[in-house]
Amino acid sequence: MTPIRSLLTAPVLLLAALCFTTAHAADTTPTAQLQHWSAQAGAPGNAAKGQSFFNAKHGGEWSCASCHGTPPTTQGKHANTGKVIGPLAPAFNPKAFTDTAKVDKWFKRNCNDVLSRACSAAEKADVLAYLNSLQ
Repeated sequence: MTPIRSLLTAPVLLLAALCFTTAHAADTTPTAQLQHWSAQAGAPGNAAKGQSFFNAKHGGEWSCASCHGTPPTTQGKHANTGKVIGPLAPAFNPKAFTDTAKVDKWFKRNCNDVLSRACSAAEKADVLAYLNSLQ
């Protein structure tokens, strides 16, 4: 490859990498996540049940609200580490629930922290219905 062609190829490769990274980082939407978990549950998410679930301690010392706040429309803070957490409600955080890998990771981690088990598809759908309802 000639030096000139190499110089022209580099920006094209960089642009392609940036496009791929951007597309990957926002590969879903909060609505699509709600639809996915509702389909997995076999029933639509219920915002009232989601709100109740979000605020309940489920026999442990933490609820979802312990870190994310009530309602989760402003910054929260991790109850143990003190780390700042962005608003969870999608209307207040445009990045919320837009990366499938992160959604899966945080549901797994947070459900285990709050419930000492994985959340069911219905629980995820209900919580997402609640979070998507916040305006």
